[in-house]
Amino acid sequence: MNMILWNILIAIAWAILTEQFTLENLLLGFVLGLVILWFLKPWIGSARYFAKLRLALEFFFYFLKELVLANLRVAYDVVTPTHYMRPGVIALPLEARTDAEITMLANLISLTPGTLSLDISVDRKILYIHAMYIHDIEALRCVLKNGMERRVLEMLR
Repeated sequence: MNMILWNILIAIAWAILTEQFTLENLLLGFVLGLVILWFLKPWIGSARYFAKLRLALEFFFYFLKELVLANLRVAYDVVTPTHYMRPGVIALPLEARTDAEITMLANLISLTPGTLSLDISVDRKILYIHAMYIHDIEALRCVLKNGMERRVLEMLR
């Protein structure tokens, strides 16, 4: 069985044993499950799970930072009398190949204020993105490829 499922089952078992189905107690059960699985790692071979969990946490904080910065940028542009927008559509060549990778990347780009995934090419190698702030097309492509896409692929592969 998948290690994340074991971890969730341990968290639910913890909540049942303590008879407290609160978010805090479930999170405590999840952490307890992590500790249990960490000690059982030599016997069940879950080293990959902990590496993926670390990547998922790093991605969460990366995306949270990008989300806050994009919100601040759009809010600043709204409240100032001068508009700094330079909107346009760019083509982003993709390394993502599976439907899950492409969908997750496109949705995360659309969730970030100031960018919106528009379409994917027929051969699924190019994602078309509308961006509000295009001062340098190559810099924006580089940020999306080396930031968002690279991290999504590390987490999913």
